[in-house]
Amino acid sequence: MRRVPSRLTPLPEWVIDRRKALGQRIAEYRRAAGLSQDQLASRVGVERRSIQRYEHGERDIKFTDLVLIADALGVPLADLVRETG
Repeated sequence: MRRVPSRLTPLPEWVIDRRKALGQRIAEYRRAAGLSQDQLASRVGVERRSIQRYEHGERDIKFTDLVLIADALGVPLADLVRETG
């Protein structure tokens, strides 16, 4: 298995906070759509664990997966990534 090089510097806290907020929005839209994590994962073509990690803000989301998640949830990508507050 190929290893991804680690970051040279740790992520700033505000980046981690935004990643967590995005994950919370994904979870909210998923629940509103009446989908389980398994169902969303199947529609996106990833494992359920990936969806779980995205929703908990534990993993950066590849742009392709983000586009597929927005489509699977029937939400414009801009609405999914838009910051609120």
